[in-house]
Formats: sequence, C-alpha cells, structure tokens
Amino acid sequence: MKLLLKYMKPYRGLAIVTVLVLMVDIAGTLLVPTLLANMVNIGVATKNFNYILQNGLAMLGATALASGGALLGSYLSAKLAASVGRDIRNAVYDSSLAFSGSDFERFGTGSMITRTLNDINVIQQSIIMTIQMVLPVPIMCVMGIALATSIDYQMGILLAIVVAVVLVIAAITVANAAPIFTRLQRFIDRMNVVLRENITGVRVIRAFNKEEHENERLDDVFSRYAKAAIKVNWLFAGLDCSAFFLMNIAEVAVLWFGGNRVGAHAMEIGSISAVLEYAMLILFFIMMAQIVALTLPRAKACLDRAGEVIDLVPEIRDCVRPAHDPLDAKDDSAFDAAVTADAAEPDDDADVVAAFRHVTFRFSDADEDTLHNLNFHCRRGQTTAIIGSTGSGKSTVAKLLLRFHDVTGGAIQFNGADVRGMTQESLRDAIAYVPQKAWLFSGTIADNLRFGNEAATEEQMRHALDVAQSQFVYDLPDGLDSRVAQGGTNFSGGQRQRLSIARALMKRADLYIFDDSFSALDFKTDAALRRALVPETRDAATLIIAQRISTILHADQIIVLKDGEMAGIGTHEELMETCEVYRAIAESQMKGGDGNGR
Repeated sequence: MKLLLKYMKPYRGLAIVTVLVLMVDIAGTLLVPTLLANMVNIGVATKNFNYILQNGLAMLGATALASGGALLGSYLSAKLAASVGRDIRNAVYDSSLAFSGSDFERFGTGSMITRTLNDINVIQQSIIMTIQMVLPVPIMCVMGIALATSIDYQMGILLAIVVAVVLVIAAITVANAAPIFTRLQRFIDRMNVVLRENITGVRVIRAFNKEEHENERLDDVFSRYAKAAIKVNWLFAGLDCSAFFLMNIAEVAVLWFGGNRVGAHAMEIGSISAVLEYAMLILFFIMMAQIVALTLPRAKACLDRAGEVIDLVPEIRDCVRPAHDPLDAKDDSAFDAAVTADAAEPDDDADVVAAFRHVTFRFSDADEDTLHNLNFHCRRGQTTAIIGSTGSGKSTVAKLLLRFHDVTGGAIQFNGADVRGMTQESLRDAIAYVPQKAWLFSGTIADNLRFGNEAATEEQMRHALDVAQSQFVYDLPDGLDSRVAQGGTNFSGGQRQRLSIARALMKRADLYIFDDSFSALDFKTDAALRRALVPETRDAATLIIAQRISTILHADQIIVLKDGEMAGIGTHEELMETCEVYRAIAESQMKGGDGNGR
C-alpha cells in the first residue's frame, strides 16, 4: 500500500477532485428519493400540481447532476489510474534496466513480462473500480442511513442492520479470496514461461517430435489455472446470490415494517418509497463493492510483485550515484569497501585500455570459481584474442569487462581506473560490444544501426555495413529501411552477425569486444571482415573471443583458457610451441580443415 500511495502522491490534487466529483454524484442520487417522498407526501396528498411539477423538475435536475458527476468521475478516475499505472510500469522497467544477470534470474523472463504488463494493468483497473465503486460505499451508507433515520428512526435501524450483515459476508468472502488470487498470478507467470518456450522453441519441439509432451505440459499449467479460477468464480457466485437474497429480504422488510408504521400513522406512504430506494441504492453499491473487493487481493498481490522489482537493490551498482538515485539513502560503506579492497595501482602505460589483475570470479550460486587469477592487458591498436573449450569462461570475461557482473577477487581496470569506481554508463559508453547471440530489434535496419549512434548519417551507416561485409542490405528492395523482425529472425545467422558487427562499428569506442561474433560466417567473409576491421579499430583495443583458430591467427596476443584459468598467452606461433592446450585445439581444427581457412 505504501508503494501505491507513493505513486499517487504526485496526483493527490486530481485524486481529491475525483472524490469530490463522485460525492456530487452520490448527493444527486440520494436527492431523488427524498424529492419523490415529498412529492407523494405533500404534492399527491394535497393534489398540488404546482408542487408536483416543481419537485419533478428538481428530480430531473438532481438526476442530471448525478449523471454529470458519474461521467466526469469516470473520466477523472481513469486518468488517475492511467497516470499511476504508467509511473509504476516505468519504475518497474527502469529498475529492471539496472539488473545484473543474477537479478534477472531471480525473477525469470516470463515473470518480468507479467509484472511489467499484466500486473500493472490489474492495478490500474483496481484503482478505477475502487474509486468508482468502493469509495462511494461508506459515504452512501452513512448518508443513506442518516436520511432513513431522519424519516423514521426504526427504519434507519433496520437498514443499518441489513448493511452490517452484508458487510460481514463481504469481508469473509474477500479474506478467503486473497490466497487464491495470489496463486492465480503465479500460474499466469508459469503460463507465460511455458508459452514463451513453446513459441521460441517450436522448431526444436517439432524436430524431436515432442508436440504431445509439450501439449501435456501446457495442459497441466492451464488446468491448474482453471481450477483456481473456478474457485474464484464460486466465490463470485456465492457473493452474488447472497447479495441479491439480502436485497430482496431488505425490500420485503422495508415494505412489511413500513406498512405497519403507516398503519400506525407513524409514517407517510411516500416515506416508504424513499426508505426503500435508500436501501436498494446502498445494497446495490455494496454489491458492486463486493465484486471489486474480491479483485483487490489480486491487485495487492500484483502491487507486491511490482514492489519486489522496484525495491530490489541491484547486485551491480555505481559507486558514485546521482543525487536522484533512490538508493542514495542506503549504507554504502560495505559496497565502497568491496570496490577498493582488491584495487590495484593505476597502470602507467597509456596504451593499456583494459587490464585484468589477478581476477577471480564465481557466480553466486556456484561452488567453484568460473575464472581464477586472470592477468592480461588489452592495448590500444592491438588485438587480444581469447580461445578455449566450451565452458572455459570466455564469454564471462566480456561480461566482467561490461560489468554485467563484478569480480569476486582482483580488479579490472579500464583506462587506468577500477571499473567498480566508474559509472556503468561511462564504462559502457566506451565499449562497443557484439554479443555471442546476435540480436536485432524489431524496426528497420537503420533503426538497429542507430543503437550505436543515434545521430548517424546514411553515409556513416553505409560505411559500417561495408566494413561488416553487409552489402546484402543494398540488394534489399528497401535498403536501410528494410523491416527487421523481432530478434532478426527474417535474416540468416550470418546476416544477423554482420548487422550486429555493423551496429557496434557505429560507435567510436576505446574497446571493441567480439564475443564469438564470426562463428556463422564462411571463412572468406570472416577473413575479409577482419581485414576491414584493422583500420577501423586502429585507435582502440580489440578483444576477440572465438572458438576457431583461423579467426585469431594474426592476433597480437592470444589467451588460452582451460577450466577458467590461463593455460597460455602469446602469439599463435609462440603458443604452438609452448602451450599444449592451444596446440591440441589447433591440430584438431586443422585436421578438420579449419586451420588455414579451407
């Protein structure tokens, strides 16, 4: 609830106006029965046509007032809910942008999508319905019972008893519904995960003839969700039945006791119609509020889930944060100590762009180090290559340089400064990265290239495409404006890699990282691309992570990783003589025809 109040605070003026408008709606609604009672008791009883006409016009005005208030209140409540929902959604998304890989794994991709989209929609709808259907209930109850009591105190007491019974039933029902709605949200998370896996992995499923297995898996998730939803619907059905039953009981009771009071000359006939109308209005609003109240546990669950994302302190944080950062109130003494504990003296060599100094890294859920005691430099104007078997930790080196994770021991320096003492933005601004999995965003080819440089001209984009050997773009009907599907699925693997490389080249960086970015290229294209890269990266350091020897033959230094440790470092010729691990890799690939690009 604190989270909701936090994001409603900027709109408190709008919230107050909305409530006042709804009070006008309630006042107009309750005024109609009062005027009707006066019309019957005075106008009809005395056959005063003018009085009847005046009250009729007054009733028409009260109805117009109530309708106008309801219409304006609906608009204002929708605007308030949309504004608050937008801010919470932005906060969830902004928080997720600061997450490390471990932070994302804590929630999962499917859950993050649900929390950002579905959960916020539930919160928005709950705000609208609460303002329109729940907030008016206490006002309606108090004013309705007060008006009924002013007509006849016994009828007021009767109405108060009926309202109390209905409220108790509603409270019990809502309490039982809360845990069910929490389970429903977890089932929605699971459905998103399974559906996403089935859609993205449909070819694998078909290739292994696993359609039936996946159908059973989906059916299991859907069945669990359906069972929980059926329980909720039973609660709704029971609530509806009890509400309508009590409304009918209240109507009979008002007519019965009211008739007796009229017979005893304690009430007038018109007053019965007013009390009956008050009772029906109050019970109708309570019934609607009950339906909304059943959804509030779900909204609370969604709000808590959004709060979990917003309140999570990222594993990777800037040492020096801007003043508006919500984490600046935290105690950072331990964090600052971690930054400086392993820091080394700045490197005096101005050509050193990145330096690994006794770097050790272990994932939080691992029992052993992924990387251990790495020591090497990436120098400006030189190419450093990393090779090793699958799982040796090659890609982890790139992730540490980008500070997707922090080192467990030792230090990484970038341009002489410990990366933990730099802001993430300044660090990543100085690095151009081509990930292992070439990912393109939906839009156009030009849109994707501008990720590297928002102000890029067409000439600059064409130059980057030429260097990346992506001349196939010119053969497309729309050229740079050709559409790109999500993930770039309308291009081949090699085309996606070349476009990803072109995107990185749009950026003027101090360090270019190519994480197995040539694996989908044929040897001729691979060689041509690497030759074209040389003048482009002359003033920067280049780090190539590869599995093919042919890709890194001419690197200035090659680092060989085995089980997270450096098994060797040197040129190709040096390693062939001194490193058994490298020699074994080279010989195995050369026997297969890889080594010389054949």
